[in-house]
Amino acid sequence: MYIGDYLGRRELYSPDRLAVVDVGKTPELRLTYRQWNRRVNRLANWLRRHAGVEKGDRAAILARDGIEHLDLFHACSKLGAIHTPLNWRLHWREVLGLLQQTEPKVLLYSGDFGENVAQIRSALAGTGHPLQHYVHLDGQGIADSLSYASILELAPETPVACESLEAEDIACLLFTGGTTGLPKGAMISHRMIVWNVMNTVIHDLRHDDIYLNVFPLFHTGGLFTYTSAQVVFGNTCILVRQFDPRQVLELIEREGVTVFAGVPTMYQMIAEAPNFEQADLSSLRFCTSGGAPLPVPLIEKYIREKGVRFKQGFGMTEFGPGLFALAPEDALRKAGSIGRPNFFIDARVVDDNNRPLGPDQPGELVLKGPSRCSGYWNNPEASAAVIDEEGWFHTGDIVRYDEEGYFYVLDRKKDMFISGGENVYPAEIENVLYRHPAVHMCAVIGVPDERWGEVGKACVVLKPGSQASEEELIGFMQEHLARYKVPRSVVFMDSLPLSGMGKILKRELRKMFVEDAGAGSSTPAQ
Repeated sequence: MYIGDYLGRRELYSPDRLAVVDVGKTPELRLTYRQWNRRVNRLANWLRRHAGVEKGDRAAILARDGIEHLDLFHACSKLGAIHTPLNWRLHWREVLGLLQQTEPKVLLYSGDFGENVAQIRSALAGTGHPLQHYVHLDGQGIADSLSYASILELAPETPVACESLEAEDIACLLFTGGTTGLPKGAMISHRMIVWNVMNTVIHDLRHDDIYLNVFPLFHTGGLFTYTSAQVVFGNTCILVRQFDPRQVLELIEREGVTVFAGVPTMYQMIAEAPNFEQADLSSLRFCTSGGAPLPVPLIEKYIREKGVRFKQGFGMTEFGPGLFALAPEDALRKAGSIGRPNFFIDARVVDDNNRPLGPDQPGELVLKGPSRCSGYWNNPEASAAVIDEEGWFHTGDIVRYDEEGYFYVLDRKKDMFISGGENVYPAEIENVLYRHPAVHMCAVIGVPDERWGEVGKACVVLKPGSQASEEELIGFMQEHLARYKVPRSVVFMDSLPLSGMGKILKRELRKMFVEDAGAGSSTPAQ
């Protein structure tokens, strides 16, 4: 069986090639494809025999980056089960909501989230939830949970396969933030994975590439942008526990890394690392940047000082993720562009009536191609809302393209902003703020930040006679939201700008705090 059994095929074709290096382990873990496949067979056998995981069942993980994420993904693929990685940056109540939504049978977790897991387990007790098996990864587990090391030691390494698995079956759920409520679970099929690999290798990869991954493995950037393609190609992936600019530079030189990807904030931090000046980056064939345009001065610095070639990329959880690519030779000539569509991607720009637009006419980006997800988990309404009658996926991004077919992202149709590579949805934050007894009206906007690209600013009108400080409201939000979602500042206003229908005009707030502030105007009175 080849669908889903990516590592089984790799052991057949290149058993002794170095597959993965996990530098987050002590000592570092280095596995060939033979060693890795047999390790994953042990996990898959345990999942099937002891946790009762079968085709279509979910298996979740809450942990920082490490080999266990990829172990679980490949074990689920062998079983026809659905890999469900959870964002460890979320508040435990948010994680609980996702577990209630997806109902996994097993949860793997690292010790630094043991307290969160204890809270979750207590909340699920007596509810009849199918999550009955808790596996700790590093010897710091809650009571009655199983050790991952014991699974790898005791379970058999006999081959595992799901003979009924088809390309349209779901391999993974990746959560993409919603403007209201819980994040939506994008259903990633085996078909989607393979077509993304095709789009990736046509533009990017060779059979001898070494890729250093610093993206979270609960993100499409970490799990699928290059990592899945590296496995299919039989190449080497290097994993780190979390992003560290000094370590990145050391690993590129030590391991001869040929491909690296990050967001602009990461490249800025790498350039500021104390070992940047002496670092040898000559092994790099190119670096990919995504999430936001890479500043031209930063591109020029890397070219001038390190000879690094940049590719600008653009993708999304629900499609690809590899959608657009800007070739290194165009990095300066077309600065700010996301490039042109990848080989198996159709892209259009349409107006509000879904009519195609020509060059330099701003409109919504719509997409079509075989690397689209299969909709959202248990959410047919949201799935239907993004696909039109002709099968085009509506992204919500406002873009234009020039006469040469290069695309540029201009704005977002909705209010989402990106902070440090993470999508942040203001409505979710506003829902929390409205729970505070002193808040009468609020709106959250993204404002520029040198380190994170954008951060949140909460604009708040208090109820008559009520009082609250900036510190109090930020602390209140921290009790309910992941830290990266919490606005860095709160401004108190007498009123918010409203439309004739009573809707808050966020564009006016952006003009006050972003456009006018950039021109040097004074901040509105608090």
